[in-house]
Amino acid sequence: MAVPSVLVLPMLIVVAAGIYYIYNEILQYMSKSMVRNKVVAITDAVSGVGSECAHILHKGGARLILCGHSWDKLESLYDSLTAGADPRATFTPKLVILDFSDMASMPEVVSEIVDCYGCVDVLICNSSMKLKAPVQRISLEEDRNLMDVNYFGPSTLVKGVLPSMISRRSGHILLVNSIHGRLSVPFRASYAASKHAVQAFFDCLRAEMEEYGVGVSTISHTFINASSPSSTPSHRGSKGLSAFIGSQLSHGVCPSVLANEIVRAVSRKRKEVLLAHPIPRVALYLRSFFPSLFFAVVAAGVKDSSMAEL
Repeated sequence: MAVPSVLVLPMLIVVAAGIYYIYNEILQYMSKSMVRNKVVAITDAVSGVGSECAHILHKGGARLILCGHSWDKLESLYDSLTAGADPRATFTPKLVILDFSDMASMPEVVSEIVDCYGCVDVLICNSSMKLKAPVQRISLEEDRNLMDVNYFGPSTLVKGVLPSMISRRSGHILLVNSIHGRLSVPFRASYAASKHAVQAFFDCLRAEMEEYGVGVSTISHTFINASSPSSTPSHRGSKGLSAFIGSQLSHGVCPSVLANEIVRAVSRKRKEVLLAHPIPRVALYLRSFFPSLFFAVVAAGVKDSSMAEL
């Protein structure tokens, strides 16, 4: 029996989505196997993205060093990882208190992280501090706090783990950055400045570490959509084509999607990843090739928002 022509396109779309889903499942399985026995340190491991990364890597057999500013939250994450885990296939995570807003403690914290296993194979810099405000309302203290958490903290930690990576000529450092590190929009001046700074640091670091065999990756994403169903614990282990398609169509970036992209970037040694929907991508191209048009559009948006407040 012939298939009606009106059904051909929907069927092709479903088949293509199924193939893409299977392809991603295979990549995810291979990515997990690549981190087995590797020492992986995650900053802000208690966040949505950090927690998702920890679950994926723990199941993959990584030796985790979980860093965060709250001991209670770290212990809660530790309990969720170890509950029901197979001790023959997983390692007990190490917990380290890390607060980038306290830069005076950084030398001691860096030593504690390195001493957990004697080295760090993979460092995932996931910490971030956000601020939305007009430039004239941002204090110098707020500027400094942003730079400590978003730039000075990660760069100091990187410098602490680099010597062992360079001596072993092995390792990988990944920055979870925002698209604001590549694109500046109004009312994010200090936040975007800190993200641009750390992006530039990692771009330079990537070139410098090439000769030592140390990989450097950056992932630039739009806002984290923590309210998405696929990011909740009850859906963490959910499978199926419908769930996969739903996650791709949701607005923003789901923590689980970003976490899987982080693991893939490390295993495949990808230098740069952009997780964004079409509109932010178009804005990036406009900023690069048609800056005058981009500035005009952004300025018009500021005027509209100012008029709405009157």
